[in-house]
Amino acid sequence: MDLDDWRSRINDLDNRILQLLNQRAEAALQIGDLKRRQDAPSYAPEREAEIFRRLTEAAAGPLSAEAILTVWREILSACRALESALTVSYFGPQATFTHRAALQRFGTSVSYQPAKTIADVFDDVERSRADFGVVPVENNTEGAVNVTLDRLIDSDVLICGELRLEITQNLLSRAGALDGVKRVLSHPQGLAQCRGWLAAHLPDVTTEQALSTAAAAEMAAVDATVAAIASDLAAELYGVPILRAGIEDNPHNSTRFLVVGRHPSGATGRDKTSILFAMRNEPGTLYRILEPLARLGINLTKIESRPAKQRPWEYVIFVDVEGHRDTPPVSSALREIGERTLFLKVLGSYPAV
Repeated sequence: MDLDDWRSRINDLDNRILQLLNQRAEAALQIGDLKRRQDAPSYAPEREAEIFRRLTEAAAGPLSAEAILTVWREILSACRALESALTVSYFGPQATFTHRAALQRFGTSVSYQPAKTIADVFDDVERSRADFGVVPVENNTEGAVNVTLDRLIDSDVLICGELRLEITQNLLSRAGALDGVKRVLSHPQGLAQCRGWLAAHLPDVTTEQALSTAAAAEMAAVDATVAAIASDLAAELYGVPILRAGIEDNPHNSTRFLVVGRHPSGATGRDKTSILFAMRNEPGTLYRILEPLARLGINLTKIESRPAKQRPWEYVIFVDVEGHRDTPPVSSALREIGERTLFLKVLGSYPAV
């Protein structure tokens, strides 16, 4: 076959793919109608996780599993939009890493709503101004995002998803060279993730905190003496050249994000449950509280403490465990933990990544 033959072959395949996509869209419309009659949410994290897992396992090449997931993410996003319009609030403005995480989870066929603060994202979901929210919760270099943990204590929203995003930090500036940079701006996490690089290359330059990495890029766009630590998406969106790329100190820098909503997620067989609890300040208390997890064979994947603001020198403990709250082992463990704590709050069960 020559080039024209192969192009004709691709045209035929494209037509077949288009026909199948429209058939899938018709099925999505019917599903949307059923969900509306049953008052069921249009976004089902457990169902989408099952689709992605099945496709990943079936991927035999030459397309990589990552490439297939990228394509299917947009297919699901477009079909979900046919079922019902979806609004997602995220810690903005546009081009923050949280914005990128939201796009990675929900695709482009969604109404995105930037929020000025992480607390505002929770408010948007609680007050039904958004169906879901996306917030950062921890970075593997700088640790927990305390604002998110604090809002989880007080909020009625549920965690219904998680994702991890590789974070590449870039120095954005209209200055032609490093010696033209007089100030470096970024979100506190961005500055902290590049602390070593800044000390080595811009030791005498002032660093200042901004509300977000994207807000810093906005300022760098209008002042050539300012450099921002931000994403390549921010560089593109705000028209600021990348002066130096990949300046994060940890080459494996990544951030975990949570998807929060008002409806619980169903079990997938590969889930995670997040809880928080308060305990008495007595020797051995934490051991006794967590003992059911070890006895029932439930893996604990994360533990984090935050001060209880109402009572000095007492703490709230955040714990992530493997499994869904509706499965017998996790349900039994949560019941025992609840009996051994001052209070227990289940933040949500959701598909693990």
